[in-house]
Amino acid sequence: MVRLAYAWRVSIDATAPGPLTARTVDIPDPGALLATLPVAGISWVRRGDGMVAWGEVARRDTTGPDRIDEALRWWRRTTRHATVRDDVRVRGTGLVAFGSFAFADGAAAGGALVVPRYVVGRQDGRSYFTVIGVGDIDEVLLADALADAIPPGAMPEVEISAGDETAWRTAVSAAVEGIGAGEVNKVVLARAVEAVSHGPLDVRSVLARLAAEYDMCWTFHVDGMVGATPELLARVDHGLVTSRVLAGTIRMTGDEMGDLARAAALARSSKDREEHSYAVGSVTHVLAAHCTSVNVPDEPSVLHLPNVMHLATDITGALSQPVGALDLVRELHPSAAVCGTPTVAAATVIDRLEGLDRGRYAGPVGWINAAGDGEWCIALRCAEIDRDDPTHLRLFAGCGIVAASDPALEWAESEAKLEPMRAALRA
Repeated sequence: MVRLAYAWRVSIDATAPGPLTARTVDIPDPGALLATLPVAGISWVRRGDGMVAWGEVARRDTTGPDRIDEALRWWRRTTRHATVRDDVRVRGTGLVAFGSFAFADGAAAGGALVVPRYVVGRQDGRSYFTVIGVGDIDEVLLADALADAIPPGAMPEVEISAGDETAWRTAVSAAVEGIGAGEVNKVVLARAVEAVSHGPLDVRSVLARLAAEYDMCWTFHVDGMVGATPELLARVDHGLVTSRVLAGTIRMTGDEMGDLARAAALARSSKDREEHSYAVGSVTHVLAAHCTSVNVPDEPSVLHLPNVMHLATDITGALSQPVGALDLVRELHPSAAVCGTPTVAAATVIDRLEGLDRGRYAGPVGWINAAGDGEWCIALRCAEIDRDDPTHLRLFAGCGIVAASDPALEWAESEAKLEPMRAALRA
């Protein structure tokens, strides 16, 4: 039994919390993290490690072009007066907040940082329990935090629309024409499909399916955004920064020998390599301004996922100055992997051709600690749950369009990218 010294204030101002206190202790291995969640809470899990969290001590909602800056300023004020006792000191311990932010400046819901009450995590072979509260300290049991656990219910039937293929092909053709006319070099177009659940949807069941099938991805649920993303925007850990860039995609067929040949074709594809190079360049340019050195592999690798293969490049660097993860996210977003290049011109094309509000799709999602370290991905292979009606969801997929893009192939690629969420929502 784990005992923590904590007492909770009954009244909490979630917008402007009083001084926060966080306490992290070692615990025995809890097993599957997602199975630990007593209610539909927060998830940040990859290959069995990561964090699950529940409860809410404080939050900051933001909108507009300064949404990340506002959240960052709030977090700095919050951590400045916090008391943190951390016996474990691995990635994710101590005082943490989880966040997700809109792709576009004009999105209706800009995003939020959320400070949970309880966190259970595992990293580097160590398991831990964090309790966060406001005010004085008393005693808390891990068993108490799990006492009101509600087992996940049966998955209800979920109807998912097919989407408008004609409209998509038209948009892709228009983008290719714009590229040919010199308007942009690359633009990333997204599409959304609607889903309706015929009953209460417990996100834990969805997360368990995603984590089981896509363990190489970050299985996340933060403030109504749920998915399994393969793309790391920025991880900052004690002065080291890492980013995983994905661009260039081909569908898996399930035939082992055929997929090996397709992987080789992807690695040689001039169209996909061009798309990938724009994304790598946009990230490298930002990181180089903050690092004493940046390591960029000469050639991309091929990342194999159950549904698709991607060209992938892992970029690493040593920071030359104290820069937090969310500071880098603010500069990195939107990268060419989810917007295009040049950025402003690509964003203009997106506004003209997409015909949808992406919400928080393709925006940053992740976590940050009191020191500014953290891990932020791009919200891909995901769905956004309607805040007002949780039986309604929007599933998203996007494709990078360059001069050689074919509308029919881009439709097939978007269908493959929708498959993780479609499969996870099937009863």
